[in-house]
Amino acid sequence: MTDSSLIDALVSRHSFGPAVTVERVETHCAWVLLTGSHAYKIKKPVDFGFLDYSTLEKRHFYCQEEVRLNRRFAPDIYLDVVAITGSLQQPVIGGDGPVLEYAVRMRQFPAAGLLSQLAQQKRLDSGLVDQLIEQVALFHQHTARATADMPYGDPDQVHHWVSENFRHIRPALNDPADIERLEAVRQWTQGERERLEPQLRHRHRDGSIRECHGDLHLGNITLIDGRVTLFDCIEFNPELRWIDVISEVAFLLMDLQDRGYANHAWRFLNGYLQHGGDYAGLAVLRYYRVYRALVRAKVALLRCRQAPSGSETAQAARAEYDQYLQLAEDTLSAGQPMLLITRGLSGSGKSTVARGLCEASGMLQLRSDVERKRLAGLAATADSGSATGAGLYAAQQTEKTYARLAELADTVLEAGYPVIVDATFLQRERRDSFLALAQRRRVPFAIIDCQAPGAELERRIRHRAEQGGDASEATLAVLAAQRETQQPLNAGEGRYAVTVEAGNVNIDNILQALADITGVPP
Repeated sequence: MTDSSLIDALVSRHSFGPAVTVERVETHCAWVLLTGSHAYKIKKPVDFGFLDYSTLEKRHFYCQEEVRLNRRFAPDIYLDVVAITGSLQQPVIGGDGPVLEYAVRMRQFPAAGLLSQLAQQKRLDSGLVDQLIEQVALFHQHTARATADMPYGDPDQVHHWVSENFRHIRPALNDPADIERLEAVRQWTQGERERLEPQLRHRHRDGSIRECHGDLHLGNITLIDGRVTLFDCIEFNPELRWIDVISEVAFLLMDLQDRGYANHAWRFLNGYLQHGGDYAGLAVLRYYRVYRALVRAKVALLRCRQAPSGSETAQAARAEYDQYLQLAEDTLSAGQPMLLITRGLSGSGKSTVARGLCEASGMLQLRSDVERKRLAGLAATADSGSATGAGLYAAQQTEKTYARLAELADTVLEAGYPVIVDATFLQRERRDSFLALAQRRRVPFAIIDCQAPGAELERRIRHRAEQGGDASEATLAVLAAQRETQQPLNAGEGRYAVTVEAGNVNIDNILQALADITGVPP
């Protein structure tokens, strides 16, 4: 059985070469030895129930699985599995003779590239978040999907793992106040499991359960040659890897929020949903966010129990537990749903304003340009080749697009989130239909009226066409047609409207103006 004495010997006996300085990193389930060029990950002989490395055979199998699965996103990092032979006093990497242990051999990369490190240094920018959106969305799109006869994603199986968190956390608590707080969260999760039974079963049937990463937080994402790269997925338990894609998304959202990047969390969520269109997943998002916060809380307590009592490591781990529990508690209550729509000619800045509002306040952005193409089976940035008022932009297709936007807005509102529908809304009839939706849902409603001088509209449309890469296909001919057919806001609509002038966009001021109209604090 492996213990720390083997690790001590590997480090002190120069097993990696006489001139190699080895750095040791320890987690709750592994030791990682860093040599400068390579990293050797050796699994601890532990059995936590959800993770069982208790025998050499199991550790060997899961080393092989770790390499196989992580090569899906990081083939240049995960190299092979090596045996550790020799004796406990003089271990050898590779070699002949009886095997003492196995290690995953990886290409070492700088810790400074970890997104968790960049976040700690306040260097996690929107460009990296956009790369992350692309990486995760494409991975989820192409990874294997669970079939109907597979057990993964069944509501009882999902909630088993939610309940496992409480089973591991509760014995480590002694303070009655701590126990009471945990019990309140447990009761909430049980109530949500029952309330969400139909949605969970539907997602089990509709292909939302896929072979994911399983442990996707910022500490398991790094920069390799300037590209965002996922690594260290869950290999030790397929039930924790074959999960709802929204559970994976929830982990990233929770981690971003925990690290003080709520704006990036909402940017990620909006980008991910616009890529794949899984707005139905919002119904179960809060349940999974609480679950993921408790996963991290559990891991923190495991580290606390493994550290010497009263040590700095133990105290830091316990503080981390408290932080994650608080995050779970903060997620229990739903926010205030409301319905906003934009109004404005092409180039007036509707999408930019909508994106800024979403990142600042946690709204969901529905883009007509994206959903119009999704209905046609096209990627958001694909060129449809449609002429003005024809093809994808014919009247019938436009009606279908607005109907789809209304359907999605209703889905978002039902899940308890505020939504902003980003479309031109130049016709009063369409604006009225969304006001009626807000009234049926009994949620606040407002119009963001985006305006810009004609020359500026034309400049922006020409610039966007030159740059490419945007979902909009508006041209100067489209703008001319819009000018001819637009219907300005009437006096009644003016009561709901916030006017935003190009070149004078202040998100905080817009949020305050919206609060004055809707009664919802910014």
